[in-house]
Formats: sequence, structure tokens, C-alpha cells
Amino acid sequence: MKPFSLAEIAGVTGATLAGPGDLVFRGVAPLADAGPEEMSFVAGPRNAAAARTSRAGALIVAAVDLAGGRPALVHPNPAAAFAAALAHLHPEARPEPGRAPTAVVSPEARVGAGASIGPGAVVERGAVLGERCHLEANAFVGAGAELGDDVRLGPGAVVAAACRVGNRCRIAAGAVIGADGFGYVWDGSAHRRIPQIGIVVLEDDVDVGANACIDRAALTETRIGRGTKIDNLVQIGHNVVVGEHAIICGQTGIAGSARIGSGATLAGQVGVADRMVVGDRAIVTAQAGVMREVEPGAVVSGMPAEPHADFLRREAAADRLPELFDRVRALEARTDKEE
Repeated sequence: MKPFSLAEIAGVTGATLAGPGDLVFRGVAPLADAGPEEMSFVAGPRNAAAARTSRAGALIVAAVDLAGGRPALVHPNPAAAFAAALAHLHPEARPEPGRAPTAVVSPEARVGAGASIGPGAVVERGAVLGERCHLEANAFVGAGAELGDDVRLGPGAVVAAACRVGNRCRIAAGAVIGADGFGYVWDGSAHRRIPQIGIVVLEDDVDVGANACIDRAALTETRIGRGTKIDNLVQIGHNVVVGEHAIICGQTGIAGSARIGSGATLAGQVGVADRMVVGDRAIVTAQAGVMREVEPGAVVSGMPAEPHADFLRREAAADRLPELFDRVRALEARTDKEE
């Protein structure tokens, strides 16, 4: 990383300078690890103690008193400012346009200007790649699929036939967009497969983590709203609709036809039963199971998921059960003696 000045980062992040702008730093690091020549950030008041003991030469903070008297950049969202600084200091390498000799691109596909297609990648007939798309090794774009501008597919990522991916989406290694939905019907002798003839639509700026899977709809669309971020190893079933700017963490599973509201957060290993609704801005905490509708803005926990406060009361009561059992046994023993 080349050296940078505090003023330079202030300009990139829009933060207010609180200290000499010509101070030069040589790197960025977490609070606990940063040294005098490095910059760090304080996410909020809960990190104030760590900030006081940090050796960082400068901090990005929400309020100047959190900087402990050292040079600072003041920004209402220090984490976002730090992310902007990192993006500036570590710009993502852009591949050279062109296609590897081992890539297979149908003459009936349309490839936008500046696209880069890596070794072993396949683009089938009728597919459309927007400008500056980047397909890494062995990525696959099925027949008739459409990618917007600046889409990036990681190694082995799949966008299956007819699915649509918006501008600036990032699909990580091994992710599959548009696999068949899990649809079967019992005909009296066997589970008969129901053809899945719908598609998946990713709106603009969606990120899909490694080995995540988003199934195509049975008849219409499985849709992921603009700006939604999906972690590694997430499974999203057919016909699901996810609103804008949702966060779906690792190992979450969303069954068919569920609805996830805009701004909702599903923490790690959450399960959402089929056709359930999670309202806008709701939070489902880790390992919870959604078996009934979650109201907008609610916070739910547990299996089955219930309001977080109720969950905490139930867990506290459960913790006391061994003690209660001991008391019951003591009472029984005393009663037996008295008899």
C-alpha cells in the first residue's frame, strides 16, 4: 500500500478532518493491532475502551471525543467511511478485456464491450453479457441468460438458462443461480418431478456468496431485490421474493414461496418455512425458525421464532428447571418422611 495522508482519506470518505491533514500513514488495521503509522476506526461507543488503549496513529470516529485526543476523521458512520477508505487504498484489479483460448462462447451470444471471459468459461447461445462483465475460470452462463453491466462471476459460478442478473451483481465461486426448484408430487407410486420452468431475477447490486443456491421459480420468478446481500451457503427456494437491501447470513434456508421484506436481516442458520412472510426491517436472530408471519420491524428468536423478549424469558425459565426439579424432589422426600 502506498502512503496516504489524513486529508486524502477525508476527501475520499467525506469525513471532517480533526487534526493535521498532512499526517502520512502507511496502512490500516483493527484497533487492537494498529500501530502509530496506521489508521483504524471506532465503530461506536462500545469500542471506546479499545480506542483508548489502541496505538493507532489516527481514528475514524463518530464523535471527536472517541478519538482519545489523537488525530481523527469524524464521520456519522465510521464503519462505512472505513470501507470507503479501504476501497480507495485497495482498488479492485480489473481484468484485461478478452476471452481465454479455452473459453467457449456461442456465436449466438452477445458480449458487451470490455468483457473478460476466463479459462474454461462457457457462454451459451442467446446469452447476453453487459459491458465489462468478468467471468472467472469455469463460470457458466446458460442459454438466453442475461447479465447486466459490470457483473462478476467467480470461479465455477452458474447463471442458468434464461435467468437475469442486474448491473454490478457479484456472484461468488460455486454459486448457482437458477437450479431447479425442489418441486415434486406424489402420484400414488412415486414422487413425480414438477417441471420448473420459471426463472431467477437478481436486481442491481446483489451479492451472492460462495456456494449459495437460488432456485428458479416453478412458473414465474424467484426475485432478489436491489442491493440485497446473500452470504455463503445460503439456500433460497423456488418462487421466493426478497425485497431490497436485505441481509441473509450463512447457512440460512428459505423454503419455497416465502416473502422476505426490504431491509430484513436473517442471521446465520435461520430457517424460514414455505410461504412464510418476514416483514420489512424485521430481524430474525441466529438459528431461529420462522413458522408464522413476522411483523415488520419485529425482532424474533428461537424455534419456533417468537418475539425476542418472550424468547429471553423462556430461556431464563428453562435455565431454572434443574433447580426447580431439585426443590420438588426435596419436597417429595420431606412429605414421604412425614407420612
